[in-house]
Amino acid sequence: MNNDQRLHQMLSEPAENTEPPILNRSGFRTGEDAAPAMRPRNLEETGLSELYVADLISKHLFERGVLDLGEVTRCIALPGGTVEQVLAFLREQGRAEVRGATQGGMLRFALTDRGRAAAMEALGRDGYIGPAPVLLSQYTSLVAHQTMSAHGLDREQVRLAFEDITIRSEVLDQLGPAMHSGRSIFIHGDAGTGKTFIARKLARLMSGDVLVPHAVLVADKAVRLFDAGAHEPVSGTPPETSLFLNQGHDPRYVLCKRPVVIVGGELTMDMLEVQYDTATRIHHAPAQWRANNGMLIIDDLGRQRMRPDELFNRWIVPMEESQDHLSLNSGQHFQVPFDVALVFSSNKHPLELADPAFLRRIGYKIRFEALTTDEYRGIWRQECARQGFEADPVLVEFMLEELHGSSNVPLLPCHPRDLIGLAMDYLSYMGQQTLTRESLMKAWQNYFVDAGIAGKERES
Repeated sequence: MNNDQRLHQMLSEPAENTEPPILNRSGFRTGEDAAPAMRPRNLEETGLSELYVADLISKHLFERGVLDLGEVTRCIALPGGTVEQVLAFLREQGRAEVRGATQGGMLRFALTDRGRAAAMEALGRDGYIGPAPVLLSQYTSLVAHQTMSAHGLDREQVRLAFEDITIRSEVLDQLGPAMHSGRSIFIHGDAGTGKTFIARKLARLMSGDVLVPHAVLVADKAVRLFDAGAHEPVSGTPPETSLFLNQGHDPRYVLCKRPVVIVGGELTMDMLEVQYDTATRIHHAPAQWRANNGMLIIDDLGRQRMRPDELFNRWIVPMEESQDHLSLNSGQHFQVPFDVALVFSSNKHPLELADPAFLRRIGYKIRFEALTTDEYRGIWRQECARQGFEADPVLVEFMLEELHGSSNVPLLPCHPRDLIGLAMDYLSYMGQQTLTRESLMKAWQNYFVDAGIAGKERES
């Protein structure tokens, strides 16, 4: 068993002192812990009204023209029997008609003139076209079932997850308890100290896969939640989990890795609200909603257009109540669960961004600092290996003593990657392959812009 398999096994084990769940004959947890992702057997179990599903099918037919029963079923991700029931309703209402059959005998359907008019009205109210949404109450139950707090972390798991990364032991012993607790984290330190890199790697500590619905129904409006940029579908067969039937989970959900959503200096307060596209009439979930059951990293804190205290205040209620308050473009207010590992990252000291009272609400403040010489050597070796060649100890000592030492440039985790990359560019241009002092010197001169560093000519 390799290290990745060992880590997966360790993270997948339930926390100690938890009783095994009671399973029903379908493999789902029963009672209050019942899994919310069962395949609906009929329209009633979806919680959706017949009229809503009829409008959704009408929108698909309006967009596609003619669809057979199987195609409609795949479009809205509901059982064939439910689709047949709603298509019969549309035919009774004079909104749909049969347009022949496939070679296999499956009926094909299209809208009538009356049906096209009704579909246009439905699109005017809500432009969403896709798999049938899930109810907000169903989604809330799902998030609770998939909460990251279901599995604990210990020191061995954290060290195994980061064994291929050079990181200070005491920093790991801060990050580990922070992720174990589920509290928010404030990572700060000078630029280039590896804050964003390590924050992304924290995803290794988030065990298990999660189900993400394509859309959630709020006040008869579908809010699109699944986002290919934030949610990475899991390939292959589903993992062993009580969320699944033998036939698979409810197809209105996508099985994904736990999401990691990163926002930076481009973040505005509007981006933390439900986005409504006036052209398509579709509602889109904000960043923190897409990050549910995963991690939200707010990078470059202090560089956003809004004041830092304004941004911090936005998180007080979600952090304390585990709920976020949102609204649709119509003004309809609603609440969604907030099950997010919230990570702030900034080059500035926390006291420059928020008052001590708010900082106390953030569980962990972790400072990233410049490297020791041994840590620098370790990262240098890792970067050389990544580039496909063996590290020359003479060259790394040249970097430490001749370049960093004489210029008083602090040892930052980004330096080996950036400088070796620039040196490789030079070597490729010159038709050479072996890393040399000359190529590293060229990289150094191109990299630094301070007058006392890059402008300093070294005598040969």
